[in-house]
Amino acid sequence: MTNKCYAAIDLGTNSCRLLICDKDGKELCKETVSTRLGEGLHQSGRFTSQAIERGTKCFFDYRQLIDKYNVSKIRAIATASCRMAANSDEFIKKVWNESHIKIEIIDGYEEARLNLKGALSHVCNKTKYVVLYDLGGGSTEITLATNTENPQILHTISIPWGARNASEAFNLIEHSEDNANRLRQDIRARTENFVKKSYLDTYRNDVCFVATSSTALRLASMIEDFGTYDRDRADGIVMDKESMDKAIINTLNSSRAEMADNPYIGDKRSYIFIAACIIFQTIYEHLGADKITASLKSAKDGIIAELIEKDSMNEKTD
Repeated sequence: MTNKCYAAIDLGTNSCRLLICDKDGKELCKETVSTRLGEGLHQSGRFTSQAIERGTKCFFDYRQLIDKYNVSKIRAIATASCRMAANSDEFIKKVWNESHIKIEIIDGYEEARLNLKGALSHVCNKTKYVVLYDLGGGSTEITLATNTENPQILHTISIPWGARNASEAFNLIEHSEDNANRLRQDIRARTENFVKKSYLDTYRNDVCFVATSSTALRLASMIEDFGTYDRDRADGIVMDKESMDKAIINTLNSSRAEMADNPYIGDKRSYIFIAACIIFQTIYEHLGADKITASLKSAKDGIIAELIEKDSMNEKTD
């Protein structure tokens, strides 16, 4: 087998992530850029020119890294913000012209499937079933699946609220109980509908919960008292409900300036972290999750795994 490298790019509403691995799945390069692509999207329904420039520059920079590692296969996906924006085609064309990276807009089901593929390494086969939820910038996916190496999705939903668009729509840069309650009611109704339609209660004795988002990793860093936000150390940490509730209450009682100075949140995240915490807490409460495993691995890891698997299968049939 030749010495191949693979790249995965996951473009979300708030951040864009790159992962480059060798043919054995060993990580060679990992980058995350805060593109804030969905900034202002809720009001206008379009990407701003500034957001397009940030996103395009990110892909141009990623192209330099992809070329440096002589990557042979790339898959770049885009999620909620590109599904929503009226001018997403314009953005995707601009990215192609400047970086020659083709962006594929995926639906909520494919997003959930790739997240499952990447995120189950910490819990695989520990229970018969798993509930995975991914809180993004513009949407939140909740999925019930078999907890196996190749998980089967039993039920999934895509909630049209994430940290960034909910922060803008519900005016939650700082905590307001009235605004927070409006968001909670919306999220609660959708989560309870998921519990009902997935028949989650029939699986409850043999299910674990996994969260793939920076919100989960930041809360894990707070709970473990790392002193700073450390995604790698937080990866795989199991958080209990009492500890999560305490960390979230402390956050909701903080001003935007205090969050900006908080080593676990920081300035950029401080504008959207209140909404993120409200969504995160409302979901785990109404799923009935007493413990949650925070996972750094997500869709990008699932993409890499599938690229490697596909090449391996092709070589066997050649």
